[in-house]
Amino acid sequence: MSRIRCLSISGMITLALLLLSACLPLENRPGKRILEPKLEQGDFIAVDGAKLPLRSWLPDKNPLKAVIVGLHGFNDYSNCFTTPGQYLSSHGIGCYAYDQRGFGGAPGRGLWAGMEAYTRDLVDFVREIRKRHPGVPLYVLGESMGGAVTMVAATGSNPPDIDGAILVAPAVWGRATMPWYQRWLLAVTSHTLPWLKLSGKGLNLKPSDNIEMRRALSRDPLVIKATRIDTMYGLTDLMDEALARAEKLRLPVLVQYGKHDQIIPKEPTFLMLEKMPKSSRKAFYEHGYHMLLRDLQGEKPLADIVAWISDRNHPLPYGTNNWN
Repeated sequence: MSRIRCLSISGMITLALLLLSACLPLENRPGKRILEPKLEQGDFIAVDGAKLPLRSWLPDKNPLKAVIVGLHGFNDYSNCFTTPGQYLSSHGIGCYAYDQRGFGGAPGRGLWAGMEAYTRDLVDFVREIRKRHPGVPLYVLGESMGGAVTMVAATGSNPPDIDGAILVAPAVWGRATMPWYQRWLLAVTSHTLPWLKLSGKGLNLKPSDNIEMRRALSRDPLVIKATRIDTMYGLTDLMDEALARAEKLRLPVLVQYGKHDQIIPKEPTFLMLEKMPKSSRKAFYEHGYHMLLRDLQGEKPLADIVAWISDRNHPLPYGTNNWN
């Protein structure tokens, strides 16, 4: 009887392993290196020849004080930096942003490209911007998923050549702070139904108090509305890594977080801040949401970015240093 039971348990384990390996999460990995990365009009050409749409906002009259490379969030694309880019350029700070692989107009729409691809693209892009603006201070502004990419790239073996990083509501909701049932559901579905697409309808999450901006996003065909489960799985891997590496982030950092952020919870954000070096600057916003720079009061965190770049030791005009 015990032998039959053992065989039954063994069979169940085998069946479970077969199910989990039947549909592995899909990654749209880059091709082989065929050229040197370069900037062309309207595109960043990556090492495998992939064309990543590029946008830029540069000062018309004011001298160039600094340059920011903007990395957009999950399911968004470089257009999200239009309002921030216009504000920054009016204060002498140039802004460049490109569509990351799988998002916006970049190749492999809706598919995850892998951490290595996202971090390598950032390193290469920063190098090209350095060539275009030699001697000018250069920062990466990573919003949500872009913040996680920035953290992983900056703590890797080949970090981007930057003077500092601005992390706006960085995506650090790793498995360590997820309920067990979320971890379990993600693991099972990503290996059995990786192609299944889910949307945020019915969750009643409010990413911003800027209703007109949110309506525009809902009409924008380049904003992804439903996400493959294996892409969520890849994002979670990225968030895991970003949270784990927070303590290794040694360059100057400004972290901005809204008190009404319903997308990236407080727990992983505060855990990240605890891990980060004490020299990191944090700024909390009483009326801020996840899309902090595009909120109705988006000019406040933008003004803080300008102030921090001008003098990292000077008090910020708006963001507070503590939660209360």
